[in-house]
Amino acid sequence: MLSAKFRIAARLTAVIALGALTAGCFQPMYAAKTADGSPALREKLASVEVPPLDYPTASPLARVGVEIRNALMFKMYGAATGMPPLYTLKIRFTPNRTSLIVDPNTALPTSENYGIDATYGLIEIATGKQVMTGSTFARVTYDIPGGQQRFARTRAYRDAENRAAGEIADNINTRLASFFYKGS
Repeated sequence: MLSAKFRIAARLTAVIALGALTAGCFQPMYAAKTADGSPALREKLASVEVPPLDYPTASPLARVGVEIRNALMFKMYGAATGMPPLYTLKIRFTPNRTSLIVDPNTALPTSENYGIDATYGLIEIATGKQVMTGSTFARVTYDIPGGQQRFARTRAYRDAENRAAGEIADNINTRLASFFYKGS
C-alpha cells in the first residue's frame, strides 16, 4: 500500500519537475520585450502602413473601407499612426447581402446576412516584394424590423457593416501577428 502511494508521489514530482524545466521556454506573443532582444510584435505591427482603401469617394464601399482600415490600425498601433513604415498592406474587399428569412405575408425579408470577402497582401517597401498574401471573410446576421421602421432597418444594416468590418480587421491582424511572430 505504501509503495503505491510512493510511486504516485514520485510520478507527480517528476511531472512537476519537467513542467518547471519547460516553463522558461514560454514567451507571450504580445510581450513588451522579447527574450533575444529582437523587436517585439507590437513594434513589428506598428511598422505596417495601411493606406486608404481605393474605393469611390462617398460610396458605401468607401465607408466600409474606412471602417476596416480604422479598426485594423487601432488593433495594430492603438492609434492613428505607427512607426516609420517598413511594409504596406493592400486590402481589397467585396460585400454581399443574403436574405435569410422572408415574411410570407409581405414578401419582405425579416433577417439578412451581411458578408465581406477580403483579400490582402503585405508588401515590403524596401524591395517592393510581396511577402505575404491571404484572404478572409466575415458573415454577420441582422434582423429587420417591420416595414414601417425604415430608420431601424438602415441602422441595423450599418451596424452589420461595422461588425463585419471589425471581424475582417481582427482576422487580418491575427494573420499579420502570426506572420511576424513565426515568420510564415
